[in-house]
Amino acid sequence: MTGLDLDVLRGQLNPPQWQAVSHGDGPLLILAGAGSGKTRVLTYRIAYLVQHLGVPPWAILSVTFTNRAAREMARRVAELLGQGSLDAWVGTFHGVCLRILRRHGELLPVGREFSIYDSDDQKKVAAAVVQEMGLDSKRFKAAALLHRVSRAKDEGLGPDDIDLPAHSPLADVIPEFFLRYDQHLRAARALDFSDLLLETLNLFATHPGIAADYRNRFRHLLIDEYQDTNRVQYRLARELASTHGNLCAVGDDDQSIYSWRGADVRNILGFAEDFPGATTVKLEQNYRSTAAILEAASAVVSRNRSRHPKTLWTARDGGAPVTVREAPTEEEEAHWVVAELQRLHRNGTPYASCAVLYRMHAQSRSFEEALLRRRIPYVVYGGQRFYDRKEVKDALAYLRLVLNPDDPVAFLRVVNSPPRGIGKTSVERLLGVATKRGKGLWEAVGAALDEGLLATRAARAVAGFMALLDGWREAVGTAPLRDLLGNILRESGYAAALGAEGGEQAETRLENLEELLNAAEAFEQTEQGGIRDFLDRAALVSDQDQAEERADAVTLMTLHAAKGLEYPAVFLTGMEEGVFPHHMSSDRPAGLEEERRLCYVGMTRAMDRLYLTRAHIRRVYGAEGYLRPPSRFLRELPSQVHPGVAVVPTPVAAEPVCTAEADLPPAAPAEGRYFAPEPGEASFRPGMLVRHPTYGVGSVVQVDGHGQRAKVTVRFADSGTRKFIAAMAGLEIALDA
Repeated sequence: MTGLDLDVLRGQLNPPQWQAVSHGDGPLLILAGAGSGKTRVLTYRIAYLVQHLGVPPWAILSVTFTNRAAREMARRVAELLGQGSLDAWVGTFHGVCLRILRRHGELLPVGREFSIYDSDDQKKVAAAVVQEMGLDSKRFKAAALLHRVSRAKDEGLGPDDIDLPAHSPLADVIPEFFLRYDQHLRAARALDFSDLLLETLNLFATHPGIAADYRNRFRHLLIDEYQDTNRVQYRLARELASTHGNLCAVGDDDQSIYSWRGADVRNILGFAEDFPGATTVKLEQNYRSTAAILEAASAVVSRNRSRHPKTLWTARDGGAPVTVREAPTEEEEAHWVVAELQRLHRNGTPYASCAVLYRMHAQSRSFEEALLRRRIPYVVYGGQRFYDRKEVKDALAYLRLVLNPDDPVAFLRVVNSPPRGIGKTSVERLLGVATKRGKGLWEAVGAALDEGLLATRAARAVAGFMALLDGWREAVGTAPLRDLLGNILRESGYAAALGAEGGEQAETRLENLEELLNAAEAFEQTEQGGIRDFLDRAALVSDQDQAEERADAVTLMTLHAAKGLEYPAVFLTGMEEGVFPHHMSSDRPAGLEEERRLCYVGMTRAMDRLYLTRAHIRRVYGAEGYLRPPSRFLRELPSQVHPGVAVVPTPVAAEPVCTAEADLPPAAPAEGRYFAPEPGEASFRPGMLVRHPTYGVGSVVQVDGHGQRAKVTVRFADSGTRKFIAAMAGLEIALDA
């Protein structure tokens, strides 16, 4: 282990960072604002614990949310401390729990060699359950039911614990669906991602001695992105930290944007209450963005009530003002963005330094078309992952079946791929034998063959397929992983069938299989793991783990996908009510606050230049376009974008924080300052503030005609533009209108 000079270490950190790194025992909450150097703080803290507090590396558990982040952290710690630091446990929640479950598999009902079902596998099981229950698949979508079950598992709830309104059609469906879904997984000796965490908690509950061993082992627990933890992850953290009390949680409540997948912002907001005596350190110096960008982003997120107050600042001088730009249509919005991308590129900014962000995937269309017309290279981030490609999943399914012959999803995927004369009827008969007799799939296939339950041709094909599996299974642990997988692809006929197809697509698929063989060889050499470890890693790879250095191309992505990334120039598009904030979230206080945090995340991806754009008229999912009011987040910017918005001067840059050409409605006056005019006596005029019983507060933008038959056009902050007949509108007028 290399020696670390304490003064050198301290000299590389600002005072709050050093306070976090050098904290001794006891719970610690590090509120790390965007771009505040939290990865350095985490790695330096591990180094400090080992080198200066004498904590053995194996007594440290560091949890991140992506395998890529875990590998980066392990690499940085190794650079500081040497290879001995690799004894520390560094990984994702799912990876750590999988490691624990593999160690104690003999104590689990599912056994040691369980399969891990990814989202695609889960959807297939869900669809099978919907069909089994005789549900109308149009009314009860398998994906929607699965989402409910997954969210319940994230909260640690079982089939009978889900609280649904009595009148909800799901009230009678979800419990049984949940139960049957889990039964399918157990019959397949499989766990889904949520199960990895739940089974670890169950292991600890049923075997207190094992739980005590891990609590005693991990003297320090560090969790990155704590704002993204769900309730089950929170319970695991409390369990593992309960003996020594040394939980270091690093995160930013202002970047909690994943409630739709189970994240609970209460975990970070309530840290001090959950862990009495906790020390809180705020990292507020930003090393990424200009002062103008930070002021704009902070002005938006500071409107939230549920947050830890913090103020980001930077020592960077200068910086371009944030630009707000509006366009008549989404096509013209895209045209302007692409023209600005070209201008930046001509002035020396690589296309790879630019990102276009949007709230919904559907918004990418107009930008893709505009980029194609100008022949500007681009990549859509979050596209199909390598391990999600059909040929790769097929190859992995063969490997899964070699390890776990009771895996019906893997069986269904490859039993007739390539075609080997095993039809749908035969497959259903085999699965039926397993279900009716309560047998594992492998045993059920043997019984069906022994009892002559299949047609002669199908029986011969099934027997041949099972013989192949037997042969491959005997090679596990003796043949190198690359050779085993290569033999499977060759002897199964899969590679030959692809080659026979011919054409560019087949060639690409064969190249992907060759890349998978390379990955298997590299994994065996560098990770010194076998077939099971290789499958585990492939199953746990996330979208962000697929990020790689790309050619000079503009990046297009959703705001959710952008978290954790940074670009010199960022275009945050679609800044309209109903689009962003999204119409499904803006009617709930908690939902609106998360949308505001999402806006903050998008804005703080920008290093040097930030553009906020919107269209007057936008079509979404093919719907007819209509006039959309600008996003309320634009009103919250500290700029002269509207006379009703105060100017907040920038202490560093001489220019104002924002420049804009936006037509923004004024903020609504206080509640209670309206009166209902007598019928026929109202005289509406443009600019007048009014209130409607359904649509709320708005501003009159046009009046056609006079008296009771006048047509009044009102723009509402949340509901777009509406037209009324004056005498029938029910509009109230602001007292100071």
